[in-house]
Amino acid sequence: MTAEARAAETMTSAAVDPAQERLRRWRLVLGGDAADGTGCALSGRDAAMDGALTSLYGKADRQGQRGRDRSAGLGASAPSVARWLGDIRTYFPSSVVQVMQRDAIDRLGLATLLLEPEMLEAVEADVHLVGTLLSLNKAMPETTKETARAVVRKVVEDLEKRLATRTRATLTGALDRSARISRPRHHDIDWNRTIAANLKHYLPEYRTVVPERLIGYGRASQSTKKEVVLCIDQSGSMAASVVYASVFGAVLASMRTISTRLVVFDTAVVDLTDQLDDPVDVLFGTQLGGGTDINRALAYCQSQITRPADTVVVLISDLYEGGIRDEMLKRVAAMKASGVQFVALLALSDEGAPAYDREHAAALAALGAPAFACTPDLFPEVMAAAIEKRPLPIPDTA
Repeated sequence: MTAEARAAETMTSAAVDPAQERLRRWRLVLGGDAADGTGCALSGRDAAMDGALTSLYGKADRQGQRGRDRSAGLGASAPSVARWLGDIRTYFPSSVVQVMQRDAIDRLGLATLLLEPEMLEAVEADVHLVGTLLSLNKAMPETTKETARAVVRKVVEDLEKRLATRTRATLTGALDRSARISRPRHHDIDWNRTIAANLKHYLPEYRTVVPERLIGYGRASQSTKKEVVLCIDQSGSMAASVVYASVFGAVLASMRTISTRLVVFDTAVVDLTDQLDDPVDVLFGTQLGGGTDINRALAYCQSQITRPADTVVVLISDLYEGGIRDEMLKRVAAMKASGVQFVALLALSDEGAPAYDREHAAALAALGAPAFACTPDLFPEVMAAAIEKRPLPIPDTA
């Protein structure tokens, strides 16, 4: 569904006549050409909405004729675009505004206008906008960078509020379970699991359970501390994944029982672990776009592993390898053989199925490392399963 159709679906009118309301919505969707067949005239707020839609999509496009032949446009003027951004925020809900902003950037080439501070102050910030700003980072003048950082920080803080609590709770439980020992000290006994494991030893005459096997929690220490390596493809198509991975990296780094390393790569490899206390710094340390050398990135990650049995490596990439394919697969096989839990995510975002190299995905699956797209909400469960060394919760759509 196009953005204008989504918008029309969300709009309500004071009129209660269902037939008239349907005509009004179709008129807003179709764009008012004589051939739209609605015969519905718009006025007031509805006319202003229609003007905002026509500025972006044009009447021809809104009737299904995609292309560059539009009857209207936003022009190249920053003030006019800023006014349009203000208008759509007035007329449409946030989710529709974000879709329209993305369409404006993609269809009308407005990315360069985001280099102006007043433009950034007018937009509705979301993950996709952050990705666009990061791709423009190197071209961004100093006068704009502080405003851009403020926009990115707002999005990052919103994501942390949404994701941090559940991630910590899920992984803390997984770490506790993975550290359970069979000969615990008295105060480390997990009585619920101990009783459940010994129910067959119940003695009716004494009305008690004889615990032949004790189950307890191990003490968190350097020897039991889990190591997580997030290896992130920073090619242009992975922008949303880079944003989410940076936020999760900061959350994981805040947990004392996990040692987290964050590595980003294109044809070069950059270790951003020392910036994990601030995901905004991590994001501005990335450079979206360029080639891809997964083999080189995995070689670096492999060199940093000291305790394979306690390490989880998460590769986030669409697998379009520009390096040495066979070497890449050999490295994955070697890591798994050494005891590393290897997770391959084609994307870490709320989007649908991503484009990816199916041949490489099949080769990883043959090595016991299935590659699949993962939503941010599912990511904590995936990490918990990897930490506990149990099957990953792969979505049905993978």
